[in-house]
Amino acid sequence: MKGKKLFCILVMFILVLSVASFAATHKLTRIGVNTFARIRGNVPTAEVMKTIAQNYAGDIKIGLDKVGQGDMYLPFIEQLKAATFVDKSIPVGDKFVWMFFRVNGKVQVWEDVEWAGQKPLDVFSFSVTKDNKVYEYVIPKPCGNIALYKVTDVKVPPPPATCNLVVSPAKANINEPITVDMTGTKNATAMDVEVFTAQGTKVGAHSFTPTAMKWQTTFDKPGEYVFKAKAVNADGVASTNLCQAKTYVNFPPVCKLWMSCLPCDDYVGRPITFDVSGSTDADGQIGKASFQITDEAGNVVDSFTKTEKPFVWEKVFKKAGKYTVSVIVFDDMGAASGAGDPCKLAFEVTQKRFFFLAEFGGLLARGTYTGYVFGRLGLLYSLAPDALDLIVRAGGAVPTPGAPWKFIWMADALLNLHLGDAAYIDGGLGYSSQEKLERKGGIDLIGAFGVNLFNNYTSAGSIFAEVRVPVITADRDWDNHHKLLLGFRYIF
Repeated sequence: MKGKKLFCILVMFILVLSVASFAATHKLTRIGVNTFARIRGNVPTAEVMKTIAQNYAGDIKIGLDKVGQGDMYLPFIEQLKAATFVDKSIPVGDKFVWMFFRVNGKVQVWEDVEWAGQKPLDVFSFSVTKDNKVYEYVIPKPCGNIALYKVTDVKVPPPPATCNLVVSPAKANINEPITVDMTGTKNATAMDVEVFTAQGTKVGAHSFTPTAMKWQTTFDKPGEYVFKAKAVNADGVASTNLCQAKTYVNFPPVCKLWMSCLPCDDYVGRPITFDVSGSTDADGQIGKASFQITDEAGNVVDSFTKTEKPFVWEKVFKKAGKYTVSVIVFDDMGAASGAGDPCKLAFEVTQKRFFFLAEFGGLLARGTYTGYVFGRLGLLYSLAPDALDLIVRAGGAVPTPGAPWKFIWMADALLNLHLGDAAYIDGGLGYSSQEKLERKGGIDLIGAFGVNLFNNYTSAGSIFAEVRVPVITADRDWDNHHKLLLGFRYIF
């Protein structure tokens, strides 16, 4: 026992003599003198060594403060309690960053300590990790000193990339922009997305960077598209979470047009129906139809939009001509039918030329201006629509006083000249039979002026005033053979 004490005193003396300067390397040739912690037994176990954290925590704090590593105290104590101790031999000539020991009961520290013994130093080794560094501490056997053997930088792997993909809108029309957004991705240095059809055919791809994490694309074909993305961290490790999204490109509607007349002969003034109710949409429904009529020169004549069923437009043409109807239907997403749809038809609208004519009214026959009631039937042929017509008619007039006045037969051929839409004038020749036995029938010159009451191009009604002047002969003078008429004309 005395020999052991003498040995420790000798080692302490050697240590004291070797402290020449704080900047010089301290050469340690022996161990077990001025121990930091008292350890029972010559070769204590790792479990015994862990008791240092409990029994010498305060002294450890003092020592760490002295070497300027006070921030290591808490991780040192906590990790020492659960540390795995490893048996290790320190080769002669290896250095310690510092070593705790005790002199006269007080904690002392050597920095830059070299093991200069005659053989390797057996130690317990354990590690403490802090701030991406591993601090390897050793406790020599059987001495309870604590030394920092080395500090090693730990390469901390970058955090794994987490992929996040948002595609909007979820449903779009053909050639509308689709936004692909990966701004929610975390810890990525690079990102890629691939685009597939619902059948698995790859139709596109794009690479992102942390400074450009959005992309816009379009699709010219309808259907479902699947976006599959991945993100890569700084080590080139790809994300493992499922990262995909879908969008659906709307099928445009298909237009189908039906017309109530083809050909449209004699349809001026008659309603023509344009019907696109048979149009369809594969993934929605028709929401609107837009009709447009152009003339032969391409000028827009009329247009119409229907926003509810039935998608029908009834149009009356007031002028004959060649026209084209074009219809575009829209679905409930606003997609329009394509240019190739059968919704453009060229057609010709002709005006009715032959009409029946009926007239009736009152007649005054010269002499005593005797009253008659007349009625006539005839035909009207339009020589130039809405401008000039040819009228042939025949009829009779019944005298209201009776004998000696006779029933009058009339037969006429006239030209009817339109004065716009409101009025017209007639002129022509006619024949009138005798009004009395002492008078003669013969040729009349006819003139008339009429005012239209209505005209829907397939029928018309007007009132007119007419004068019949005899062609002057020896048997037919003006005074006894002219007639005045006021009547109603109906053309149909």
